[in-house]
Amino acid sequence: MRYFITIRYLGTRYCGWQRQPNGLSVQQCLEEALSTVLRVSVSVVGAGRTDAGVHADKMIAHFDVESPLSDSTSVVRALNSLLPPDIAVYEIRRVQAEAHARFDAIARRYRYTIVQRKDPMRMHTAARCGYGLNVERMNEAAALLLEYQDMTSFSKLHTDVKTNNCIVTEARWECADDCQLIFHISANRFLRNMVRAVVGTLLDVGRGRLSVDDFRKIIEARDRSQASTSAPAEGLSLVEIEYPASVWLD
Repeated sequence: MRYFITIRYLGTRYCGWQRQPNGLSVQQCLEEALSTVLRVSVSVVGAGRTDAGVHADKMIAHFDVESPLSDSTSVVRALNSLLPPDIAVYEIRRVQAEAHARFDAIARRYRYTIVQRKDPMRMHTAARCGYGLNVERMNEAAALLLEYQDMTSFSKLHTDVKTNNCIVTEARWECADDCQLIFHISANRFLRNMVRAVVGTLLDVGRGRLSVDDFRKIIEARDRSQASTSAPAEGLSLVEIEYPASVWLD
């Protein structure tokens, strides 16, 4: 029996989603809690890999058990009693036996938050940017992402993916208030470090270090060295993952 599990976490103190030999991961914490509650060794497969320090408003993973869960609500409650305060389980739903949390996802959405003044209440969930930004120019550059599919210029080097093509359907900056900027980006898939590399390069457009035309040339170069330094991890959060209705059994 296969189930999708929906979780939320603050990634500040973790080495990322995926298990690592030299650090605590969200995946490790979840697998250990599931194995304890279900009294059998359980492995989970996530919809993606968030980097160290990156958060998730909504991460989905799948796991298998031999028999149906009699009461998924009770399992959720038990898991939350075991998991640390910065990881929470929200839902467990049965899915088709062949459903895959990563490969069946049809869309993903990320949010990157920037504050333009010191804010202790957001020190773990937003990056600070203390200089002026031309948001109109940043949005003009961001819109170019929808015209291209090859995102090699914003990908971490030497990854194990077969293609660097992504279909971006949304890329825009929002002025949430007088000191907060939020970048929204949606695509069918994302490359490792892609959103942070995009944000770092767009910030250089906003500062006037790069023009909108420079941003286009960076995309077309398909060369990571042409783009800017990645934005800090703490501002990034995975906020939504979409699946076709056919994967769900309940």
